Amino acid sequence: MKFHDKIALVTGGTSGLGKAIALELAKDGATVVLSGRREKEGNEVVSEIQSKSGSAMFVKADVSKASDVELMVQSILSKYGKLDIAVNNAGTIGKNKLIHQYEESDYDDVINVNLKGVWVCMKYEIPEMLAAKSGVIVNVSSVSGLIGFPYNSLYSASKHGVIGLTKSAALEFGHKGIRINAVCPGGIETDMLDNIFQSTGKPSETKENMTKLHSLRRLASPQEVAKAVVFLCSEDSSFIHGSAIPVDGGWTAH
Repeated sequence: MKFHDKIALVTGGTSGLGKAIALELAKDGATVVLSGRREKEGNEVVSEIQSKSGSAMFVKADVSKASDVELMVQSILSKYGKLDIAVNNAGTIGKNKLIHQYEESDYDDVINVNLKGVWVCMKYEIPEMLAAKSGVIVNVSSVSGLIGFPYNSLYSASKHGVIGLTKSAALEFGHKGIRINAVCPGGIETDMLDNIFQSTGKPSETKENMTKLHSLRRLASPQEVAKAVVFLCSEDSSFIHGSAIPVDGGWTAH
């Protein structure tokens, strides 16, 4: 039970990768607080964790709104008195367009969740970890934070920004007991990715083309990426800090 007595927050924990991370953390003994905008799905994840003798609660929050994030962190402190681990996973993929075709509203939708959301979360998480003189933060970036992503430049820009925030925060707070890293997943078999495939009108062809970008010639399961996140949350990775780690099946090895 690596995370016995640890309180772990997972944003965007209602489905996909976030749900898988929450389940893995709970399996290893953490008390998990998962947040998201969808209350029904969030409570279903909590029930699943509790059915396996784990401990969890759901807090409804939109990470693009600072007031929501502040209340989320205060809810954790009110109930548990501390925050040991934060996985800032909430994100949105945005629309597939050429860069000049985006509207300002498209920019705001993606950047406010993917980049501002990570910054706001750290803004309220870090003071509590500073007070405790310890803590771990894992920010979820993407393979698209390491390389360009044609037809979805806003998503790529936001995920590059997450890595910049991660590295800068690591330099600021590592010597104060807070370890901060990012993970950069490739394609993950989730409903969100499937919806993207469907939106192209050629789902099978699009999925095949993305699969070929991975040297392993397959997409990841949510659990495979979640295990990498959990590793970074644990003392097994005690000297990994300020890193952006690809979990991409060899995509960026090209």
